[in-house]
Amino acid sequence: MGSSVRELAGATPATRDRYVDLLRVASLGAVVLGHWLMAAVTPDGVGNLLAVVPALQPLTWLLQVMPVFFFVGGFSHALSYRSLLRKRPERPEGAGGSEDSVYSAFLRARLQRLLRPTMVFVLVWGAAALLVQLLGGGGGLTGVTLRMVTQPLWFIGIYLAMVAFTPPLLKLHERYGWGAFAGLAGAAVAVDVLRFAAGVPYVEFLNFAFVWLAVHQLGFLRADGRIRRPALLAGVGLVTAGALVAFGPYPLSMVGMPGEKVSNMAPPTLALLCHGLWLVGAVELLRAPAARLLERPRVWRTVVAANGVAMTAFLWHLTAMFGVYGAMLALDVELPAPASAAWWAQVPLRITLAAALTAGLVAAFRAFERPVSAPPGAARAAGATGAGPLAALGATLCLLGVLGLSMVGFGGLLDGRTALLIAIPVSAPAAVAMTLGGWLLVERAGRGTGVRAGRPAR
Repeated sequence: MGSSVRELAGATPATRDRYVDLLRVASLGAVVLGHWLMAAVTPDGVGNLLAVVPALQPLTWLLQVMPVFFFVGGFSHALSYRSLLRKRPERPEGAGGSEDSVYSAFLRARLQRLLRPTMVFVLVWGAAALLVQLLGGGGGLTGVTLRMVTQPLWFIGIYLAMVAFTPPLLKLHERYGWGAFAGLAGAAVAVDVLRFAAGVPYVEFLNFAFVWLAVHQLGFLRADGRIRRPALLAGVGLVTAGALVAFGPYPLSMVGMPGEKVSNMAPPTLALLCHGLWLVGAVELLRAPAARLLERPRVWRTVVAANGVAMTAFLWHLTAMFGVYGAMLALDVELPAPASAAWWAQVPLRITLAAALTAGLVAAFRAFERPVSAPPGAARAAGATGAGPLAALGATLCLLGVLGLSMVGFGGLLDGRTALLIAIPVSAPAAVAMTLGGWLLVERAGRGTGVRAGRPAR
């Protein structure tokens, strides 16, 4: 591992934007740390520290950094898709299929890094949950774990949608620039007006697309060097988000809170989009000093190593956290009341143990995060004109499956527990089947297209 990291770091081209790699690692790291810190676990269940101590909710304006990850995703997707377009093979006039092949190769390259470790996580947890429930378990903290351990998968579902929509949205960006972002932001405004002013039911769910795709669009602008006034972007975003929270129907917290009537996260609101604007502007202001820091070989090797396991760590970090709490309960270690002095004194120990257990899980599963090249000559027939639609169908099934699993969890497997996904009841086995089937379709469509994706850009 050490030698390969050293080789990768040493082979970094001078043109690579190292700051983007740092932002990817830092944003996922902040989410993990936030989950570990905000979980208020007691023998009776799991609460949220922000609900216990509402005065801490302004911290979410720093710790809610998912917009930064999606912004980085837009940057990387633009570079990756354009690179594949340049590499596509020449085809005889009228042969068709060239753009389909690029799209399917792009989806396979981008989704492989997400779905291989995700499917391993899902299958391991699914088997464990089935065994636990067959043995008559599933109560107490174990039941809570089975329900909650899949919740972070919502992020992967949204990211899948961003990958799938990259080609058409990139075309809009290339034609309209900031106008494409403004169109998505305007749609998000319209949704919130219909939701809060007109009371239109269910319209708010459209902002899962409009808000996050607008943030993703900022990554396209970054790729083309069109974010020239980051201070202005940060200021407008911060002031507007503050005004919306102060005078509008939006809550202060930028993460979901138990029992709240309105959440800025689920579904996303205009306030969260403005929060994303200020975060993007803020990280762009830090770009120059961070770039100088990343020129140091040891710092860059650390970032390279972290990028190689970031998705695996994200997938398993809640497993580690619940494992620590479970061990404490099994050893009769007292769990102090959340936010008490004893609880705060215990925080460093709990986080250290969760980090150590996460490192162990990463060591066990990190191999699945490495991309795998398609076998030579595999599925040549899929590289024809049907490759694009096949890949799109696969990505859609993956998206629905992952989102469904994030909602239903692994609790109640034997009882047929379901959750509503776009008004359709979905069980955990059905969600797993959709994800696995979609992944196989994307793999089939992306192999043998004649387009070499190479090492995925991050």
